[in-house]
Amino acid sequence: MQESQHPAQGAEALPRIGFIGLGAMGWPMAARLRAAGHPVAAWVRKPEVARRAQQAGMALADSARELAGRVHVLVTNVTSTEDVEQLLLGAQGAVHGAQPGLLCIDHSTIAPRGARRIAAELALRGVGFVDAPVSGGEQGAREGRLSIMVGASREDFERALPLLRLHGPTVTHIGPPGSGQVAKLCNQLVQVVNIQGIAEAMRLAAAEGAPLQGVLQALGAGFAGSRMLDLMGPKMAGRDFAAGIQARLHAKDFGLLAQAAAEAGLELPALRLVQGQLQSLMRQGWGHDDTSSLLRVLELDRAPEGAAD
Repeated sequence: MQESQHPAQGAEALPRIGFIGLGAMGWPMAARLRAAGHPVAAWVRKPEVARRAQQAGMALADSARELAGRVHVLVTNVTSTEDVEQLLLGAQGAVHGAQPGLLCIDHSTIAPRGARRIAAELALRGVGFVDAPVSGGEQGAREGRLSIMVGASREDFERALPLLRLHGPTVTHIGPPGSGQVAKLCNQLVQVVNIQGIAEAMRLAAAEGAPLQGVLQALGAGFAGSRMLDLMGPKMAGRDFAAGIQARLHAKDFGLLAQAAAEAGLELPALRLVQGQLQSLMRQGWGHDDTSSLLRVLELDRAPEGAAD
């Protein structure tokens, strides 16, 4: 990419989009943007991903800074708060190539305070910022069924909305920048505490010799029924730990949750317990397996010394 000028918004029927983070979630999300007719360029670090992107018809930039100067909207979907800050505010970050009017949409799950800080720094340069973490996993990304939680000004939200709707029917504007990340962390707290509860139920049912499928059927018909039970229960009963949701991502998110709770001066016992279980899971080397592996963590436990046989 040789040109550096920022394209005029009215020069094309659809906004030109830059994408950073063509991983398991980012790749199908970028594909949906392209399928809707948006020109999509990218910056990638891995040679194999660069080749795949070129084969798919995406132009490649040499840096986030260069990419920002060529697009109307810059989308990021990476791992950590530090990654997002480096890509948008670092020495070769997007802020140094952006023209006023650029809109940055971040689908990563990061610290709410980090999102607020990034938004404030970009605003000084006339660049909009939308934190828009998603829920729904890789399958939801492929099928356009993601749930998207948004923190942004009303103006930036309205600009981002047509793009966000390409990824899923449920797009909720929570509040100002950082609010999307708060909602996502709350989502992860409810979700993984639920998974832990399902794992404990399956562990107890197995120890008592009850047929697991029968237990799941009974639970699903009552107040214990949930989407997570429908997803994780059969995986645990069938001992299918292949990743649908990689446990390492939940472990990372629980680190953010613990940080947010500490900063708010909150004591959240379920958060603390489940974070410990996720840390045990990671120590076993199961981080790339499904979070249903929380059942296997329980199975590592031995009966207390002196307990009855």
